[in-house]
Amino acid sequence: MANARRRQYATYQPVFWAPAPDAEQLHKPYLAKLIDDQDVITLVSESSGALTGFVIASIGDAPRVYDPGGRTCQIDDFVVEPGRWTSAGTQLLRAAIELATSRGAIQAVVVTGHLDFEKREALKTCGLSIASEWWWVTAGAHYN
Repeated sequence: MANARRRQYATYQPVFWAPAPDAEQLHKPYLAKLIDDQDVITLVSESSGALTGFVIASIGDAPRVYDPGGRTCQIDDFVVEPGRWTSAGTQLLRAAIELATSRGAIQAVVVTGHLDFEKREALKTCGLSIASEWWWVTAGAHYN
């Protein structure tokens, strides 16, 4: 699922989101390490025994630039099958934030691509709002 999401995001911004050639091989041990981390919440959704989504939420100190005075729940790896964002996606997100809150997090920050409309709608449904967007250009590009 993560590999499919990387390919999807690469269509949004081919350079910024371009997966490394060995991304899948690198991502598996990285995810395994996160699952064993006490400051990480890992949840999955399933239907009839088949995986339909997952969320990995890391709890830690916020970057000083937006330090809210408490711990932050950072969600980067969050993937759900297309068409399941309003069900499995919102359930996973709400559960992750609830668990993070019980562990002292006072805010949640979720990363998403600008064209991932289904996911963005699920985030809005759960009460999140846009805090930041990253804009990108290659070094040496000509500016208007």
